[in-house]
Amino acid sequence: MACLFYSSCALALAWSQTVLAAPDLSPRATVSLESWLATETAVSLNGILDNIGASGAYAQSAKAGVVIASPSISDPDYYYTWTRDSALTLKVITDVFRNGNLSLQTIIEEYVDAQANLQTVSNPSGSLSDGSGLGEPKFNVDMSAFTGSWGRPQRDGPALRAIILIDFGNWLIDNGYSTYAISNIWPIVRNDLSYVAEYWSQSGYDLWEEVNSMSFFTVANQHRALVEGSTFAANVGASCSWCDSQAPEILCYMQTFWTGSYINANTGGGRSGIDANTILASINTFDPEATCDDITFQPCSARALANHKVYTDSFRTVYSLNSGIAEGVGVAVGRYPEDTYYNGNPWFLANLAAAEQLYDAIYQWNKIGSIDITSTSLAFFQDIDSSAAVGTYSSSTSTFTDIIDATKTYADGYISIVQAHAMTNGSLSEQFDKASGAELSARDLTWSYAAVLSANMRRNGIVPPSWGAASANSVPASCSTGSATGTYSTPTATSWPSTLTSDTSSTSTSTGSVTTTATTITTTTTTTTTKTTTTSSACTTPTSVAVTFDEIVTTSVGENIYIVGSISQLGAWDTDSAIALSASLYTTTNHLWFATISLPAGTTFEYKYIRKNSDGTVTWESDPNRSYTVPSKCAVTTATESDTWR
Repeated sequence: MACLFYSSCALALAWSQTVLAAPDLSPRATVSLESWLATETAVSLNGILDNIGASGAYAQSAKAGVVIASPSISDPDYYYTWTRDSALTLKVITDVFRNGNLSLQTIIEEYVDAQANLQTVSNPSGSLSDGSGLGEPKFNVDMSAFTGSWGRPQRDGPALRAIILIDFGNWLIDNGYSTYAISNIWPIVRNDLSYVAEYWSQSGYDLWEEVNSMSFFTVANQHRALVEGSTFAANVGASCSWCDSQAPEILCYMQTFWTGSYINANTGGGRSGIDANTILASINTFDPEATCDDITFQPCSARALANHKVYTDSFRTVYSLNSGIAEGVGVAVGRYPEDTYYNGNPWFLANLAAAEQLYDAIYQWNKIGSIDITSTSLAFFQDIDSSAAVGTYSSSTSTFTDIIDATKTYADGYISIVQAHAMTNGSLSEQFDKASGAELSARDLTWSYAAVLSANMRRNGIVPPSWGAASANSVPASCSTGSATGTYSTPTATSWPSTLTSDTSSTSTSTGSVTTTATTITTTTTTTTTKTTTTSSACTTPTSVAVTFDEIVTTSVGENIYIVGSISQLGAWDTDSAIALSASLYTTTNHLWFATISLPAGTTFEYKYIRKNSDGTVTWESDPNRSYTVPSKCAVTTATESDTWR
């Protein structure tokens, strides 16, 4: 990832900071967070695509499907591909694809093919024959081995890659393309699961590439990968005995990172262990079907919330940007308070992750229908509501509503900081200066852009599929830090269907999506194949559907379009809580505003569009109210409703 691990390099960089430009804060001061996000999500998707070879504007020399960390080639040089960064980026791209942007098909397929190739490249960490080479953290953009000095091995990459490929593989199965899940996805995933099971109990460098120890981020993702890996194996007609034997042992080991007040990020390194590593682990192992489970450290769990407070508070006095900001209000946050890389500054992705954990928690509380405040989490809740007390508060109480609202405001505060320090054109680097707020270090960081899209989806209640956390939270009575031997073989993903469309006609293929862009992606046909239909057991009715509302309306500068309706997800007719639509596809010939919102399957509701002017005035479209029923059919996860202003 994005940090040189050798201290000599870090010291040199600290004395030669790259200041990209001071942020121009005044223009954004008049732009609402919703309006900024509507634009920034389009900028961010474009930013990601620009950094993926070989068609990306900044990745022309990279092989197809190779994700570069940043176009920056000096001070610092991030023009490489990291297994970790690439997987986290494609995880977000797959979320967007799942929610209607099918133009991303080729990008995902090329990523799969690139990873199949990279698994076979012998490197300083080893080779595929015994799996050791899968722990190599980064490669040159032409997919050759990087042979320079580095912090290796890094054991999070295989787990993260397995997670994203399983997600795409499950989508293939659910939509009638099981042949490709078996032939193109499973061989790569099997290698990565085998690596996790064999090497999880051995130390490696953390995601910041500085500490060689056991890392919470790595271990948490290894547990998730083996849990869903076992299920995926069964879905493709295989098995993963090494997944089943090692997942409970990893879960047991995970518990040792809990200090009693926060999650210790690493078992070594000589630091406090307060680290964004733990926040990133919580959001990456978020399961929308799970409860507020302490054992898997779900975002709404008492442990994760207590950790969130300790992590955030550790930066309140470290950065002068945070001077005078009270507890319980979002502040600029970084990797860890002792950081010296580039003299130690806030990171955009860290702020977005801190917000995302809180959005995840809100989703879980709403789904569960109650909020539990325990002695462990009490300090967190008292930050946002001084009257908070230990107890259980159902969704019918005003306390529940007040906590939801306060947590949303708290989360939005972290995003507002990103808004304030982003460039005026929306571009995001890696860091921003802890005193001046100027962008620093690598420009157009791919992970920064991915973090924007992920946080925005969670903010809008759009969540990924469950990975099985609710049935994988039983800690064995006795545990061991052993290993199990899996299977390594050369993957041969080579062909794909020309298009990937759902078997159901209701699935959205419109231009409006969670985060759509004006960039046109041309689908490359490699092999045309007839779809195969899976058995009914692989097809389930989703609990929520990502509905895209397309609204054709002519607007002027300073006007924005929102949707508001009779259900809580649409603001319950409160114009202050209305959902902003995006104008990223608006042209002189196509006056399209759109938004994609996760709604409970089968729900019937009424809604209208409203126009908000820069002076705060609100104009409603004319009567009558519109009505809509969210689809509730097998495998239908997306839908589109097309309207015109009246």
